[in-house]
Amino acid sequence: QVQLVESGGGLVQAGGSLRLSCAVSGRTFSSYYMGWFRQAPGKEREFVASISWSTTRTYYAGSVKGRFTVSRDNAKNTLYLQMNSLKPEDTAVYYCSAKYSSGSSYYPRDEYDYWGQGTQVTVSS
Repeated sequence: QVQLVESGGGLVQAGGSLRLSCAVSGRTFSSYYMGWFRQAPGKEREFVASISWSTTRTYYAGSVKGRFTVSRDNAKNTLYLQMNSLKPEDTAVYYCSAKYSSGSSYYPRDEYDYWGQGTQVTVSS
């Protein structure tokens, strides 16, 4: 079993920055492909970014590309999401997710095996 715990969310003004973290425990972190998703009120959970276990491949949603950066530290069992130039439309609950895979392909939401409880990000205008 794998446990994922997000932190770092909060309230920020438009144009500001936040860094989300996801602490992973339970199994070998480096065996997992990791992703960030978000869900705004009344909307479906959507893909934000993902990263392969080796960190050689990353994927981003078009709406965040150039503003968000996903990274991971396998030695610390932690996934990160650096969010810059935040916009009110980035307001959502952000979730980290894990898929047991050594691959580097993009994986859709339904293929992830584990999810965290989420952390709220609110961007004021």
